Amino acid sequence: MEFVRYLLVGIGLSMDAFSLSILYGLFLKNKKLALILSSSVGLFHFFMPFFGSLIGSYYISKYLMHPNYLVGIIFLFLSLEMLFSLKEEEKASPIENIFQVLFFAFTVSLDSFSVGLGFGATKENVCFAGIIFTFCSFLFTYCGLLFGKKLQKSFGKKANLFGCVLLFLLSLFYLFG
Repeated sequence: MEFVRYLLVGIGLSMDAFSLSILYGLFLKNKKLALILSSSVGLFHFFMPFFGSLIGSYYISKYLMHPNYLVGIIFLFLSLEMLFSLKEEEKASPIENIFQVLFFAFTVSLDSFSVGLGFGATKENVCFAGIIFTFCSFLFTYCGLLFGKKLQKSFGKKANLFGCVLLFLLSLFYLFG
């Protein structure tokens, strides 16, 4: 059950990387850049929850809030943030250097830092979760980049909506489960 839960969270967290990768896939110059960008996103999705869990475990010991509520609230806010970002018209330019790669990877991985905060509070297996998040985010980013032109026309905002729903349902699980 732990694997399935982490997989669902990983898929939900990967949706913003997927939708932005579709957009950036329109400008993709070569597959080597797709591998570099996808690997960077995957690595950030491993380390951001880890750092978040360190901070989360520290703060939860100072403030007495039930850890499941914290995770549920974080997932709820992430799902709402993703939902509101659907309305914004996204524009992109080509990613051409390492700083742009790292900035892209960092920004699409911030939500995994927030999840790490909650995981640290609930004493979840962050290493196992991080491996799953890494795999999911790498795969979703790579697929989004390679199939950008085709997918932009038919799945662009639907992918983000799916991620919103998934995180929302997980928030309910943590809040009321």
